[in-house]
Amino acid sequence: MTDGQVPGFLQRLWRLQPVESQRGRRPTLDVETVVNTAVQLADSDGLDGATLSKVAEELGVTPMSLYRYIGSKYELLQLMLDAAGVPQGPAPITSGWRDGLRLWALDLWSLYQDRPWLPRVPIYRAPSGPNQIAWLERGLAQLACSKLGWEEKLAILTLLSGYVRQSALLHNELEQGRDPGQSQSEGEREYGQALYQVVSSGQFPHTSAMLRSGALGHEPEQDDESNRGFLDGLEVIFDGIAVRIAAASEH
Repeated sequence: MTDGQVPGFLQRLWRLQPVESQRGRRPTLDVETVVNTAVQLADSDGLDGATLSKVAEELGVTPMSLYRYIGSKYELLQLMLDAAGVPQGPAPITSGWRDGLRLWALDLWSLYQDRPWLPRVPIYRAPSGPNQIAWLERGLAQLACSKLGWEEKLAILTLLSGYVRQSALLHNELEQGRDPGQSQSEGEREYGQALYQVVSSGQFPHTSAMLRSGALGHEPEQDDESNRGFLDGLEVIFDGIAVRIAAASEH
């Protein structure tokens, strides 16, 4: 496939150099500058701080002039998503798929903690940019030794990436809802104690029993409690993946 056959969106994502016209004024900006400016604004002010109008103001141009470089406001978000989602590196050498996918998920989790606006970007397209494909490649590498089919491997990575994204969103939103200086375990314990006062054991027997057990608000075994629930959920997912991999090995 030649560059001329590659859709404009992919050309911009992969920074392919289009054939420039010999006529007219040369552009004063490029895709890289526009996207980097938008990412910097999002890092500073969140996703709402990286609108087309604010990017244009930062660059000293009109919002309409940006369409020459990014196609649409939706495309700008996808360009930002890829540009800011740089993987930690190549697939690490691990003892097996479980350790490899755990590192993959933790690296993605860390990226979302460093840039909490990233999981808030709406997903308009399947992974298409170089950094998104690098994440995909690294994930597929962890499953390469299994006998799973491509559809199953893609389903696993879709499940994991969705879990990481949603967990990061939930974590950040709950953090914003807690009182200043209140830890996660303190917030959970306060929530559990208050809710137990109004949840009827007759109407909600299982929820009432859970609250009575003190399951919420346990002090973490390590100093960093931010990913405690996230890691627990990962292991549940991995248990299911292990069953699927074992079944594929029997055929």
